Amino acid sequence: MEISVIGNSQVNFGKINVGFCSFSKNLNYKVYNSKNNPKTCNFCRGQNMVWHTKSSFGVTLKASNIRAEAAVISEKASKFTRTRPIDGVKLYVGLPLDTVSDSGTINHARAISVGLKALKLLGVDGVELPLWWGIAEKQGMGKYDWTGYLALVEMVRKMGLKLHVSLCFHASKEPKIRLPEWVSRIGESRPDIYFTDLSGQPYKDSLSIGVDDLPVLDGKTPIEVYNEFCKSFKSSFSAFMGSTITGISIGLGPDGELRYPSHRQSAKDGSQCGAGEFQCYDKNMLSNLKQHAEKLGNPLWGLGGPHDTPGYDQSPISNGFFTEHGGSWETPYGDFFLSWYSSQLVSHGDRVLSLAAETFKDVSISVSGRVPLMHLWYRTRSHPSELTAGIYNTVNRDGYEAIAEIFSRNSCNIILPGMDLSDDHQPNESRPSPELLLAHITSSCRKHGVGVSGQNLLVSGGPKVFEQIKKNLLNENAIDLFTYQRMGAYFFSPEHFPSFTQFVRSLKQPNLRLDDLPLKDEETADSLPDMNLHRQVA
Repeated sequence: MEISVIGNSQVNFGKINVGFCSFSKNLNYKVYNSKNNPKTCNFCRGQNMVWHTKSSFGVTLKASNIRAEAAVISEKASKFTRTRPIDGVKLYVGLPLDTVSDSGTINHARAISVGLKALKLLGVDGVELPLWWGIAEKQGMGKYDWTGYLALVEMVRKMGLKLHVSLCFHASKEPKIRLPEWVSRIGESRPDIYFTDLSGQPYKDSLSIGVDDLPVLDGKTPIEVYNEFCKSFKSSFSAFMGSTITGISIGLGPDGELRYPSHRQSAKDGSQCGAGEFQCYDKNMLSNLKQHAEKLGNPLWGLGGPHDTPGYDQSPISNGFFTEHGGSWETPYGDFFLSWYSSQLVSHGDRVLSLAAETFKDVSISVSGRVPLMHLWYRTRSHPSELTAGIYNTVNRDGYEAIAEIFSRNSCNIILPGMDLSDDHQPNESRPSPELLLAHITSSCRKHGVGVSGQNLLVSGGPKVFEQIKKNLLNENAIDLFTYQRMGAYFFSPEHFPSFTQFVRSLKQPNLRLDDLPLKDEETADSLPDMNLHRQVA
């Protein structure tokens, strides 16, 4: 039996070729060896799939009987019918972190284009685009280059997908994306613009919240620079606002999250055993702490952070500060310090959310910010991982009330990572509970009327992972949008993509009719780079 494959719905990501099988009506994949000989596909195992190939930069595919053009989903594509998402959950997929290069061009544009087609055919609602401060405002303050991002947004528009844009005011180690060069130059002579730990080591991937309102960036404050960046983005992308671009996520700190960079060291598998360290030792944070202590009549409390805390990778409950019973965190000094430390973070979040809400208040888009899921040590009394990250949440105190309040006040949604994590697969020694913490945060959001969007934290793609995501999407967490992180070579691999396909079908249950898709010649694509299979944050 000969089975035809819809030609232009195929994408080459290295040796992985994705297509839409007209036999099974499933988004499909095939793997080619070095001689371009196809292996048997999982969905149509045992069938005689006909794929014509030729050499190019990678493998070029052509349909055996039909060629389909999915670059523009026209009116004819309205014959794609599907049920409404279960409980109204919309599904997005994150684009690669380095979709736009350091030089402002689209990396692997052909592969991105065909990947978008595959997602559209599968029934995904939209994609998420990381937009980096260090790329768009690279050369100098106020010198914006949106060229590559505009081209990518136009590509998404033509595909008929929606787009959420993450405005990233931090740097990335993998792939390597720096802060703007002009900001890094300032940091060379003024290292106090960065977070600093007890040992004096600066964290150069984001600016310290201690300089939010200080004119340290060529006479302007970081808040002013962020504000001008958002206004330029809004103006430059005005043609897409409310139509293609339906959501903005504003960067709030390291990895875009509202937290301190308390975890700087982790194992190669992305795991973290310690509670991290407090990040209050840059000049401006220490000055602020000193003033606060003097104002409250306890000047000695303002000389520095706690002296009895463990190191990054040490067990937190073995040292004095986080000890379960009788630890310094329960003393008047501990409450003083933790209240100040967390209030600085909440105030920073309020400032950034406020500027974003004000900038985009007159366009029909949602504004969001990302809150971390610091689930390690959640089953202890002191919750040390949350405390060092700046969230004053313990057995005696709810630290998420203040966070939910600032999101509510600014009419912003909260993005929560970790929808893929279950309690059953966590290391017992760190006493974690991602499920309990997720329920805790979403409960605070419901109380304050804050919408919640979800993301996965790790990329593994096993059936149990997708079952956990689905469980979180359909229970009382009331998630309205889920973004799966993220597209790349692994995403389209045989180890991952079939499971993702089944996951989407279980949510969307599409009933696709392919006969009336517009036709076009074959498509080719360069391969996307492989992605880090661990944390996939922007």
